[in-house]
Amino acid sequence: MKRAQFALAALLALPLGAGCSDLIDDSVANQDSFALGDALAGTNSTLFAEARAAFTSTETVADGLGPIFNERSCGQCHNNTATGGAGQQIERRYGTLTNGVFNGLGATGGSLRQLFGIGGFTPTPGQNCQSGTDNTNPTGATIFAGRLTTPTFGLGLVELIADGTIRNIAAAQPASIRGVALNKTVQLSSGGFSRGTTRVARFGWKAVHSSLADFAGDAYLNEMGITTTSCVGGQVIRDFATENRANRPGTNAVINGCPDDQIPGVDDDFAAEEGNCAGGLTETQDDVELFAEFMRDLAPPTRGIDNSGGRGLTEFNREGCNGCHVTTTFNVSKNNRNFAFNPFSDFLVHDMGTLGDGIGNDGDSVATTRRMRTAPLWGLRFRNLKLHDGRTSSVTSAIQAHDGQGAAARNAFNALTAGQQSDVVNFVRSM
Repeated sequence: MKRAQFALAALLALPLGAGCSDLIDDSVANQDSFALGDALAGTNSTLFAEARAAFTSTETVADGLGPIFNERSCGQCHNNTATGGAGQQIERRYGTLTNGVFNGLGATGGSLRQLFGIGGFTPTPGQNCQSGTDNTNPTGATIFAGRLTTPTFGLGLVELIADGTIRNIAAAQPASIRGVALNKTVQLSSGGFSRGTTRVARFGWKAVHSSLADFAGDAYLNEMGITTTSCVGGQVIRDFATENRANRPGTNAVINGCPDDQIPGVDDDFAAEEGNCAGGLTETQDDVELFAEFMRDLAPPTRGIDNSGGRGLTEFNREGCNGCHVTTTFNVSKNNRNFAFNPFSDFLVHDMGTLGDGIGNDGDSVATTRRMRTAPLWGLRFRNLKLHDGRTSSVTSAIQAHDGQGAAARNAFNALTAGQQSDVVNFVRSM
């Protein structure tokens, strides 16, 4: 894997704070105009080109791909309309309830399924290993869910939203729809965020990560099967260095005792290459840092034409859709500029009732497994599949599937006249 040619840490934007104002309709209130997939104004173009190349690079077995994986590059999943977009791929999850709480069936490789394997491989002479084939019905699983690849446009701005801003939104919400701000510990020191600090999580369908470097390291490991180490203050970070247990019947690259990859050990042991982080080194493995850098510098999607003539926004707010898909305009500083943007999300998790996917961490209650992060609506016009599992391409159907804390808004939408519903749908389609 190619080493980064730049001192990335010196070029990454620091989180300089963020505020918000309410009831602004523009999704990007900024003097700059971007095409989808462009970099934010003020971005180092040479670094962005290198980061984009890493994001779209196809990984091979020689790079550490597998032995089980879901795709061969970030760009092969995030590719709707432009590199960095949503995808057609539906990630598969499973689990069960044991004594009333969630069990991810880790012994069978759960809760994430990896759909592909590299097949047979020989890590040492005379030792034959096999990645197996995907187990479509893992033993003991009773809960099955899909998750659509999420778009990454504008996430560098989302990363900089102050925790207090998100918490204040929660505090202002009516109790019946109040969301939960999930606190997560930062794993990799990158982009101005330090390992061990606690931030409000905002990335992923379940709000699992609070920084884009952690989000990238997780995807490299779980979607491509590539294990990495990094350095923080001279400490070797192995959070993303353990290969997944394969969820496969019969021969199994981990369960049957074979090493976890073509080359035993960590696929890209960055820390070892740097003298086990000698000299107090703080630096993230090159590819993970470049993936994060690409996402950090992607411009947000701009709004399209609202064919409702403004009526859709009125109904959107009247029916309570803005209770979670807030119309707040956030403001952050990046690249020595202020960016004002409106993702139409509170970045909180809500109990979505039957719309929740039922997947959680081991020991989670059923109510917790129903929680989903409010999906940002910006860029929706560039996505043909809707909801977390891509079950529909219809905005109307997506609204009508809302449940739990979204049920009141759904019911209000269902009570509208056909014309009013059309206005709401046209407004949402303009995002």
